[in-house]
Amino acid sequence: MSAHHPAAAPRVLVVRNSPRSGPGRLLPWLREEGLTAVEAEGGAGVDDPAGYAAVVLLGGGFLPDDDARHPWLPAERLLARRAVEQGVPLLGICLGAQVLAAAHGGTVLGAHGTPERGSCRITLRPEAAADPLLNGLPPVFPAIQNHRDQITELPPGAVHLAQSEPCPVQAFRLGESAWGVQFHPEVGADRLAHWSEAALGADGLDLTRLRSHAEESEPDSARAARQLVANFGTLVRRGIKPPAPRRPRA
Repeated sequence: MSAHHPAAAPRVLVVRNSPRSGPGRLLPWLREEGLTAVEAEGGAGVDDPAGYAAVVLLGGGFLPDDDARHPWLPAERLLARRAVEQGVPLLGICLGAQVLAAAHGGTVLGAHGTPERGSCRITLRPEAAADPLLNGLPPVFPAIQNHRDQITELPPGAVHLAQSEPCPVQAFRLGESAWGVQFHPEVGADRLAHWSEAALGADGLDLTRLRSHAEESEPDSARAARQLVANFGTLVRRGIKPPAPRRPRA
């Protein structure tokens, strides 16, 4: 049986926090990396990575400690802590990155700074040069953003990997195998077709211009995002412990 056959494929837990913040192109890309995505709603309250080779925490339009309105968040923060403690590869995206940061003593502020919408430029910091998740990405690359909340203080011991002008924390690593990215590698320019023109207009933004810019940037954006997911796939496969050899029967 091929190592990439779905029956043998390592399972990646993909936690969806909002109906509108789905895994997008992550699903086919993880498949191409020989991994099986297992989707779970945040409300399922999964708090342990046991049985999974990796964890992905997706986005959502609320803060990572808004427990009153989203009562599964304590379980998700516990999931993030356990993944880090157990060395299970974890990728937090947007809210997922904020959950990872908040779970380990970082600070996330709501409606902080300038909102980032549409295709935005991400700049790698020198610390990213040796980082296995960002290896092979260009020094500056475009990615879709859609947030007004920010990580303003990284957890103790976190390595700051990428930044943008409006939002200094765009990517970080915690421990050996957990990452948070504020941008959206799972989203292409086509996602903007579902955005609200009125809501963007209230922020002084023009959806037609945002869509045009995102489509223009899409080839570079998709290439960088695909490289990131390929790197994550490599990390996940490397982290899987081979089964212990069976002792021959006497």
